[in-house]
Amino acid sequence: MSWRLWVPLFAFALFVGLAAYQLTQPKDEFVESRMVGEELPYFDLPPAMEGVEGVSNATFADGKPRLLNIWASWCLPCIAEAPHLESLKEQGAEIVGVAIRDRPEDIARFLARHGNPYSRIGRDDLSEVQLAIGSSGVPETFVIDGKGVIRYQHIGDIRADDVPVLLAELEKVR
Repeated sequence: MSWRLWVPLFAFALFVGLAAYQLTQPKDEFVESRMVGEELPYFDLPPAMEGVEGVSNATFADGKPRLLNIWASWCLPCIAEAPHLESLKEQGAEIVGVAIRDRPEDIARFLARHGNPYSRIGRDDLSEVQLAIGSSGVPETFVIDGKGVIRYQHIGDIRADDVPVLLAELEKVR
């Protein structure tokens, strides 16, 4: 028998083995930001609607740690996390929002219906800030220290058991 007969068979067996191995590995659905530990990139977002202030990277460099929440009015998990953001606010966390690909009237309607925990809300129509900080989707929340450095990333909607974790992360950077 020729070795040419065995090469394709060996290659196929190698492929099947590799595929089987990959199927046994745990699935990681979240893309973690490589920006954790890095300073926020420059950005200057306009207000998301009338009556609120916009957001820039300078907002986070005044010595006070804050949460940066990436959200959208069209995002169903954002509705689920709304009461927990309110709880964070009531417990002393300042939350700055960035609304992704949203319209001012939709933002206003969302906040009227679900509450407004934000001290400021910027409008990111092209998801530029979202992508620059390594956010993989909405909602997503970052702990930013008083120098504008990203210290912690929470992927997905905030639930009741996440509130103490985020408060503890904020306390670490005070």
